[in-house]
This record gives sequence, structure tokens and C-alpha cells, in this order.
Amino acid sequence: MGDTLNINNKAQQQNTYDAIVIGSGISGGWAAKELCDNGLKTLLLERGKNVVHIKDYPTATLAPWQFPHRGEMPLKIRQANPVVSRCYAFYEGTQHFFVKDSEHPYVQQKPFDWIRGYQVGGKSLLWARQTQRWSKFDFEGPARDGYAVDWPIRYEDIAPWYSHVEKFAGISGNYDGLETLPDGEFLPAWEMNCAEKDIQQRINAAYPNRKVIQGRCAHLTKPNAIHIQQGRSQCQARSLCERGCPFGGYFSSNASTIPWALKTGNLTIQPGSVVHSILFDDKKNKAVGVNVVDAQTKKTTQYFAKIIFINAACFNTNLILLNSISNRFPNGFGNDNGLLGKYIAFHNYRGTVSASFDGPMDKYYYGRRPTQPMMPNFRNVYKQEMDFLRGYMTFYGAGRALGNESDAKDPIGAGYKNAMAEAGPWQVSMMMQGETIPKKTNEVYLSKDKKDEWDIPQLVFNVGYDDNDEKLLKDFLAQASEMLDKAGCKNIQQHDSNQAPGLDIHEMGGCRMGSDPKTSLLDKWNAFHHCKNVFVTDGASMVSTSTQNPSLTFMALTARAANHAVEELKKMNM
Repeated sequence: MGDTLNINNKAQQQNTYDAIVIGSGISGGWAAKELCDNGLKTLLLERGKNVVHIKDYPTATLAPWQFPHRGEMPLKIRQANPVVSRCYAFYEGTQHFFVKDSEHPYVQQKPFDWIRGYQVGGKSLLWARQTQRWSKFDFEGPARDGYAVDWPIRYEDIAPWYSHVEKFAGISGNYDGLETLPDGEFLPAWEMNCAEKDIQQRINAAYPNRKVIQGRCAHLTKPNAIHIQQGRSQCQARSLCERGCPFGGYFSSNASTIPWALKTGNLTIQPGSVVHSILFDDKKNKAVGVNVVDAQTKKTTQYFAKIIFINAACFNTNLILLNSISNRFPNGFGNDNGLLGKYIAFHNYRGTVSASFDGPMDKYYYGRRPTQPMMPNFRNVYKQEMDFLRGYMTFYGAGRALGNESDAKDPIGAGYKNAMAEAGPWQVSMMMQGETIPKKTNEVYLSKDKKDEWDIPQLVFNVGYDDNDEKLLKDFLAQASEMLDKAGCKNIQQHDSNQAPGLDIHEMGGCRMGSDPKTSLLDKWNAFHHCKNVFVTDGASMVSTSTQNPSLTFMALTARAANHAVEELKKMNM
């Protein structure tokens, strides 16, 4: 199906656009916005159902008692879907935005928890919304440490595009002046509570080279004019984000980029469109379109465009490319070097440290703040100093749980009710977000014998931890315990979840950027070395993972690539 020999000329005329974007999540939404803003008639293909902002958020305003099981998932559903049930955001109020294991199987050669959201907006409805710029150290790291190919860009190349997407999306944060975590275009930051401020001051005083700062997140603390124009309003701190936000208080494709693109009159959204493969024309030596299988009827249709953006999320992007077989690319699209699907990386979330803290017992806090304090990576930043490569970002938070059953004299009645209404002691939790090293042996590939219901091969996962991950985890547990001890915390306990890779939902790699076609698939503009009118700007394109959350970088890379594609079209280079 990957060849163009059977093109129907009439269908080509009817189904031709200036641009095709595959996937409507965070990066796909940005591709559609930028292309439409530049006047390109754009087809946005989404394999899942349509989700319209506000209208299709059925649980957004429901109270806990309005759910059949008070939000909990029934045992039968959890047993039938063990992978997605491990995701923190999967519950009765959000299950309609998640892919069920039983409906979309994949092959785990090694355990991997693949979390997916198939609908217009994708996982932009479900993400944790933490947004940090990468620093110069992250883009220079591979070249310095030798753990991956050199990034073909540097911080200076992407910095203007960080600003571009930050202003539109709305990012809250403080101007901290840190070289390891560059400042951006910020809305006012959320405030730490009193215990967190106390811990922050003690850690900062004890470690001059480590800085605890308030987390940065894609929430409108104080909307600007551009956000009002999008129809969005201030975040209400409800902490029900993953149900879809009727206020548009956090950034999602549904609330922001897609409605904006629709207003241009240049966007066509087509849900229920499972992309099978990319069409490559051997005579023209370029991609000319895509093969799409209707999710319901299973009928295949071809769509055509001058440029194609593949933003199906890291693993589905790899799957589409691996399945795009043609005379020119017999081993997968653009895969002359055989590296497609390899060098997969992710974030290591296994380590947490908990403790108690003698915070002020006469103080509490209000609201459900959508971020928490954090500390940029401090390991191997300026030089290689540890017995492991790279490092980890640290997040922490302090709070008081309501209800202390041990204070109740009776297990029922007014005394019990009063005890449960009292705020308990202060508790602290610190977690890691560790950088994993891209390895050739961490790979995904197509199954030779298992297919899905659309006759597309299932994806096989061969991705796991290595010794570097274990050393990094050990160091985090030791350092987090030491920091909490110096901050005055007590009852410090270390935890290794031993969870499989995947629950970070920060998967990256498989179709990485680079300067050399022998060791990478994409150039510095996220276009294929061997096919300049096809772009990949989601997680699949990443060379390395850094320690920061990746979504803001996906957005910036996408906006940069889309505007480059437009310029190339104007120059008739496409």
C-alpha cells in the first residue's frame, strides 16, 4: 500500500490539500495552527473520535457523588486493562479519553506501559502540563558526553520559538535567572505553601549549587489578550484538568490551537482516520500523500499534499513510518541507515522519598495548585563528575491530609466526623525525573504475525532500564534523603516503584534529528534527510531526553519546522 502506482487521479483532485498533519495532540495542533495561519489549506487527520472544546467534556463539572463508583474504576475494567489502569489520571471521570488495552493491543517483548489517548486533542487533554525550557547544556550534552549523536541545533536556534509558543499557550512561572533552566515568557507563578517555602529556604541555604524554584506550568494564572482572543479564561485551580477544562484554563489543542486554526477557514479536521502509511512517488522522489483507513468502515482512501507533518505521538509515528514501505524505502520511510525505531528513550520515574515535617499546625492552604516546587538537574551539568551519565530533575511538595482516624475515640458518630475534618500533620514527598540514555538496543519494531483490526502490524516494544538508570536512581534516593534531612524533615523513607518504563508518558526517539544521514533520519528542520517535504516534530524526533518535561520543546520544534516548511514552499523548494 506504500507505493503510488495505484493512485486514482479523480480521488487525487478531490482529496488534495496544501498540507496534511497526522495527529491532533500537542504537536499536531501546533502544526495545524502554524500552517493555517500561513494560509495553507490543511487536513488534520485523527484516528480517534472528535472532541469539541467544552461540548465534549462530559464529566468536567461532575461532583464525586455523581459518578456510579465515586470515581473509582470497577475491578473488572482494571483487570481487563492492567496497563492503562496504572496511569495516575485514569479513573471514572477520564476513562473516555484513554485507550483501553483490550481495544488496541501491542506486543511487549519487555514490559512497557504504553499510555494513549485517541481523540481530537490526543493526550493534550490528559497531560500533566509541566513546561520547562531545555537549556544549552541539554542540547550540547550528547556532543560533550558522547551518549547520543550531536543535536543539529542549539538553544539559540530554538529560543525564539520557545517564546513564540509560550506567549500563545500561556505559561506560569517565576523569573529565576538559572543557567540550567532558562526563563521564558511567563504569566504570574503559583505560590508555594508555607511549609514548601520553609523547605526551599533550608535546601537553598545548604546547597549553593542547587536551587529549589516554583514549578512552571501551562496554566492561565492571569490571561493576556491573546488568551482571551482564544476564548480561554483564568485557571480555577480545580485540579480536574484531565477531564477537559471548560474554562480553557490550561493549554490543550482543543481549547487553543485547533479552534484558532479553524477560525482561519483553512483547517479540515477528519476524525476516525487511521493512517496506514506515507505515499512516496518514485518518479517525483518525494512523498505525495497518505493512505488512510476509515476507523469504522475499514475502507482505504488516499489524501495528497505538498507537505506532510507526522505528529501521531512518538510510538505511533514510528509505527506509521515503519509501515510505510515503498520501492525507494523498502525498510520503512526514510530508513536508509536502518535506525528507524531505535534509540528509544524516556524518563525514569522510579524513585520517590517521603517524610514528615514539623510545619506550622495553625496554617493551611486553599485551592488545588496545578504545579509543585522543583529543582533543576545538578548532576554532570558542567562536566562529567559522576559514575553515571546525565542526571535528574527533582519535584517535591508538602501538604496536610484531612482526616486522622487515629484521633477519633469512636469509629462512628460526631467525634469521628470531627476527627476526620481536622487537618493532619505535614507530609513531604520528593520524586525524580531522570534522563535515560538513548540506546540502539532500546527499540520498537513491527510484529511479523500480529495485526490490528485495520490490518496494520502491531508494534513490538523492546525497551528497558540499564545500569546507568540504576546508578542514577540510587544517587537520587541518597541525595533526596540528605536534602530532606537538612531541611528538617523526619521519618524519611525511600521508595523504588520498580515500575516498567512508560508511565512517565515522555517517550522519545526512534526517528531522531541529526546532521549526518548515516546516524540520524531528520535534519535540523525536522525534515527527513532523504525526503524534505515530510516532517516529524513530536517525541519521535528527539535526540535525547534531557531531565526536563518535553512537551514545550515539542511545541517549539513544531512551530519552527512549520514556518520553515512554509518558507520552503514559497521558494518552490517543495
